Amino acid sequence: MTEECREGSLCVDKDMDIDGSHFTYRQISNQSIKFLDYNYKRCVGCGICVGLCPAKALELGPMQEISTGLDAPPVMMDLEKCTFCSMCANFCPVHAFKMTEEGDFPEKDEFPVYDSYVTMNEKCLPCALCKAACPEDAIEVEFTFRKKEEIAPFKEDVEGEIEIDTDKCNFCGLCAEFCDAFLLVEKEATPTDPIPFDLLLVDEDKCDYCVLCQDLCPEDAIKVKGEKRGEAPEIEGIVTVDDEKCTRCTWCQVVCPYDAVDIKKQFEGELTLIDVNVDKCDPQGCHGCFNVCPSHLWYVPEDGTKIAIKADYCTYCGACVNACPKDVMKVTRTKVHHTDIPDSPWASQWRDAVDSMVTEKRNYPDVSRTLEVEKEAHKEHVEVEFPQIDGSLLRLAKERIEKTKPLLDNIKIRKMLENDLSGTMKEEFHKRIQKQSEQ
Repeated sequence: MTEECREGSLCVDKDMDIDGSHFTYRQISNQSIKFLDYNYKRCVGCGICVGLCPAKALELGPMQEISTGLDAPPVMMDLEKCTFCSMCANFCPVHAFKMTEEGDFPEKDEFPVYDSYVTMNEKCLPCALCKAACPEDAIEVEFTFRKKEEIAPFKEDVEGEIEIDTDKCNFCGLCAEFCDAFLLVEKEATPTDPIPFDLLLVDEDKCDYCVLCQDLCPEDAIKVKGEKRGEAPEIEGIVTVDDEKCTRCTWCQVVCPYDAVDIKKQFEGELTLIDVNVDKCDPQGCHGCFNVCPSHLWYVPEDGTKIAIKADYCTYCGACVNACPKDVMKVTRTKVHHTDIPDSPWASQWRDAVDSMVTEKRNYPDVSRTLEVEKEAHKEHVEVEFPQIDGSLLRLAKERIEKTKPLLDNIKIRKMLENDLSGTMKEEFHKRIQKQSEQ
């Protein structure tokens, strides 16, 4: 805390720490602390925070170099300018900024955030496809039904047959979750083929042809000849989405065979390729847009001549535009989905910030604190005749000053001077000076 803090007054200081990929900025007062955590490895360099900041405290880094391998923060902050207003944290589409607080705060309005979500509706079984397809590992599935070993423990030396109908199988993964005899073979998903599995195999050394998997399969894709032992369980489970990781890219929605995923993105908009610049793109040598895109929508067609997009995945953050050295793409936002803006002194700034994400025009508050002063008219130079100095009087003045200096070492006298007291205390001060001079 600075030395200027006095009892009963609000004192504010700022500092920062760096821990790995996290920059932690703090605004410290004698009543509370605000923390702004910036994870630069999470940041994609979309620049939305830079455009929103009312204090111009944020600056976008060299995104073309960062997107192709330079290890540097995509956004840098001028801590002296930051007001800890939380706009960057509230509207970061990938949650690279987080604002937390400790201490005593008056009751305050909840400022707006994105009104977006990913939820599973009543059609969800659940299955394993959404979890396996998510490029951000934001989905977890916990199956709660009983497994094969609990219902019908493995029985050796049993004969039978099992067959998978590959035309019906959608790789939901329920059979592999239920029984160890099934194995899903993973493959590298692409924007044009997002299914994360390539094959479903059966290890017949582990299969005792109990027929339960046939009854469990929601697509009737498994046929078993054998002895039925027990009843297949109802498919049950819990699907959770980590909002801190989820980017609303829609991969889960695309792979879901049951239309069980409902998504509302942060923005509505359009991603287009600029035809005159596409031929300038070197997708094999650059890959900048691939590396920063939170939706993982970029790909190179089989002919390898041009870059291509799966535009439905786009969240319209604009990171690819900042990363591209050839202006190959354009992102246009037409609407921001956000919660209500409360009626508060800063409401106009929040409304303007939200509007700027569509218009790209930001009206900044006046923080100059400057005053306009009328200029004085030019005056002619007048020669000034300096007075003659009487050396004897000057020497006497210096002697009196030297005699009064010890008084200034007195703490009580100094406090009296600083507080500019009057009346009895001031009269006492003059008496002491007079007495000191006479000595």
